[in-house]
Amino acid sequence: MIQAKRDLLKALGEALRQAAPDADASFTPVFEAPKQAAHGDLAVTAAMQLAKPLKKNPRELATALVAALQAQPAVQQWVLAVEIAGPGFINLRLKPEAKQSIVVDVLSEGERFGRQPATEHKVLVEFVSANPTGPLHVGHGRQGALGDALCNLFETQGQQVTREFYYNDAGVQIATLASSTQARLKGLKPGDADWPESAYNGDYIADIAADFMAKKTVKADDREFTASGDVNDLDGIRQFAVAYLRHEQDLDLKAFGVRFDNYYLESSLYTSGRVEAAVQKLKDAGKTYEDGGALWLRSTDYGDDKDRVMRKSDGGYTYFVPDVAYHIAKWERGYVQCVNIQGSDHHGTIARVRAGLQAAGVGIPQGWPDYVLHKMVTVMKNGEEVKISKRAGSYVTLRDLIEWTSKDAVRFFLISRKADTEFTFDVDLALKTNDENPVFYVQYAHARMSKVMRDWAAEHGGDLSGLPQARLALLTAPSELTLMSKLAEYPGMLTQAAMGLAPHDVAFYLRDLAGAFHSYYAAERFLVDDVELARARVALLAATAQVLRNGLALLGVSAPDKM
Repeated sequence: MIQAKRDLLKALGEALRQAAPDADASFTPVFEAPKQAAHGDLAVTAAMQLAKPLKKNPRELATALVAALQAQPAVQQWVLAVEIAGPGFINLRLKPEAKQSIVVDVLSEGERFGRQPATEHKVLVEFVSANPTGPLHVGHGRQGALGDALCNLFETQGQQVTREFYYNDAGVQIATLASSTQARLKGLKPGDADWPESAYNGDYIADIAADFMAKKTVKADDREFTASGDVNDLDGIRQFAVAYLRHEQDLDLKAFGVRFDNYYLESSLYTSGRVEAAVQKLKDAGKTYEDGGALWLRSTDYGDDKDRVMRKSDGGYTYFVPDVAYHIAKWERGYVQCVNIQGSDHHGTIARVRAGLQAAGVGIPQGWPDYVLHKMVTVMKNGEEVKISKRAGSYVTLRDLIEWTSKDAVRFFLISRKADTEFTFDVDLALKTNDENPVFYVQYAHARMSKVMRDWAAEHGGDLSGLPQARLALLTAPSELTLMSKLAEYPGMLTQAAMGLAPHDVAFYLRDLAGAFHSYYAAERFLVDDVELARARVALLAATAQVLRNGLALLGVSAPDKM
C-alpha cells in the first residue's frame, strides 16, 4: 500500500496540473484520512483549498479533478472508486490488492518499516534535567518517557539526535543538600531541635551520610568522587552527595530504559565565561538598561509582557540568564532544532529565553527552541492518592512506580496522554490483566499473534520463511482489509508525530492497531484447512506483530511472545 500511495500521490499532482493549471505552483496536494472509514480510504481536499484563490466553485473544481484522476494509470491500477462528497471532498476507495501489498512491505523491511533515510538534520533534546538533590520523582519519569520516545521518533525520520541532561551542581539547592548531609553526619535527624529548617528530610540523606562516613567512592555517568569521611569537609560532602545522587539517578534511568549522550553543567556556563559573554552580547546590541541598581533586558521588544531583570541589585544573575547562555551554546554546537521537555511551571521562562536569544543577535531564528511542557502526575493506589515516599520524604519516586508496577506499564502510561494534560497514574489499573489496562491490551495482542505463528510453524516444520510469498489476494474479509489499512498508516503517523512533537500519537496508534487485530481475531479463524488461506492470514499476523514491536520499541516497551 505504501507504493500504491506514492503512485497515487504522483497521479494526484499530475491531475491537479491538468484540472487547475493556474494553481499556485507551490501548492502540494496531500492525502488525508477520511473522517469516517465508510467514506473511503483516502481523502483529497485540494478542490476546496484551491477554489477561493482560483475563484471557482469547489464542487465544479472537484469534478474536473476527478475526471483528470480517473485518466491516470496509477488510479486505474490501484483505485476501486472515486467519489465526490459534500462541498468538494474527493474520496478514494482502494482495490484490495493495494491494501494487501502492505504485508509484503512490512515483512521485507522488518524493523526498518516506517523509517526514513538518514539526513544531516541535527536535533538536540534536553529532558529530565533534574538537579541532584534527591530521587527522581514521577514528573521526571514523565519527562524521561516523553523525551526518550521523542528522540526515537526523530531517529525514525533519519535525524541525528543528541539526548542531553542539564543540571546545576553548585546552586542554593546543592548547598542545602550538603548542609542536610552534614547535619546527619553530626547525628541530627528530622524533628530534632537543631535540625535545619530548610534541610531535606528523606531517608536518602541518611544513606548519603553513612556512605560518606565510610569513605566510599561513588561513580556516576559524568563524575566520580571518594569521600573523606571528615564531617567538617563541607565541600567534600557537597561533591560526594552530588555524585551519589547522580549515581542513583543513573540507576533509575537505566531501569527505566533511558540513556543520555551528554551531560551539561550549569556551573560550567559561569566557569567558562559563557554567562558573561551572553550578557555582553545583549549589552552590545543595546537591548539592556540599568534601573534601580539592576540590569534589565528589553524583552518587551520581543513580545514579552514586561521587561525582565537580568542582574539583580546584589550582583547575582536571575535564572533565565544562564538559560540564554546555555541555548546560545546549543546553537553554536550546530543544532538547528532544539527541544526542551520541562514541567508546565516553566511556561513563564519561554518568552524571556526566546527574547534573550533574539536580542543576542547570533542568528537564532524566531520561535527557537521548541518546548514540550508537561503537567504533573497524580498517583493513585488502592483507590487513594499517594503523595509521599518514605525514601524521598515528600513525593512519590520513579523507582516506587516501577517497583509497584513495571517499567513497561510506567513507560506506556506516561506517554499515553498529551503532555499538556493532567494525568492520573492508577497503579491498580496498571496491574490489571484485562482490556481495561491499555499496555496489557496492546502487549496481549502481540502475544496472541505470536501464539498463532508458533502453532503454524509447528505444523509446517518450524518454517515461516515462505510468508512473504503467501497468496495475499485471499485476504478480502472486512476485518482483514481494515487491519491492512491500519498497518499502512504507520509510516505517516511516525512522520506527523515527529513533526508535532507528539509521542502520544504512537500510543494512540498502537491501541487502535491492537483493537483492529482483536476484532480480526474474533471474526476469523487463522489455521483453517485451506493451507493457502491460512498462510496468507499468518503472513498478515506476522506483519501486524512486526509493526506492534516496532511501535512498542519506540516507546521503550517490550513486546512479549507469551503472557
